[in-house]
Amino acid sequence: MEKNEFSAVIDGIAAIVRTEESFLTNLQEEVITTRRNGQNRTVKQILGHLIDSASNNQQRMVRLQYSKHLLVFPDYRQDNDLWIALQDYQHADWHNLVQLWKCYNLHIIQVIRSVAPDRLDSYWCDFEGTRVTLREMIEGYLDHLQLHISEIKELVNRSK
Repeated sequence: MEKNEFSAVIDGIAAIVRTEESFLTNLQEEVITTRRNGQNRTVKQILGHLIDSASNNQQRMVRLQYSKHLLVFPDYRQDNDLWIALQDYQHADWHNLVQLWKCYNLHIIQVIRSVAPDRLDSYWCDFEGTRVTLREMIEGYLDHLQLHISEIKELVNRSK
C-alpha cells in the first residue's frame, strides 16, 4: 500500500484504539460513572463525546469530498453537553460504548485513507464562521482523540 499523506494520523488513531480498548473495557463501574472532569463529565460521557466527535467528523470528511463548501452543516460544539444528555451516555452499556468508539475510529481510518487529495482544501464553516479545511480536520482529529483519552486516564488515576 502506498504511503498516505496522513499516515501519522492513521497510525496514531490505530495505536490508540489498539492500546486503549482493553484499558477502557476493564474499567470499574464506579470509576466510569462517578468521577467527573472540569466540565462535570464522567468517563462514560467523555467516551460518548468521542463517539459524537467521530460521527460528526466522519460526516464532514465524506461530505467535503463531494461539496466544495459546507456552509449549512451544523456545528455541534456549542451543544456538546446537550448531545451527551440526549443520548444518555451515562446510562448506556459500557462495553457497547467502547466497541462503538473502537469501530467508529477504525472507520475514520478508512475514510482518511480513502480521502481524495484534490478535495483537501474543501471547507466547512463552524458556528463562529471559521473556515476549517478537510486537511485541517484530518490533522486535528488525532489531537482531539488524544486529549480526551488523556483526560479519561487522569480521571481513572485520580484518587477518590
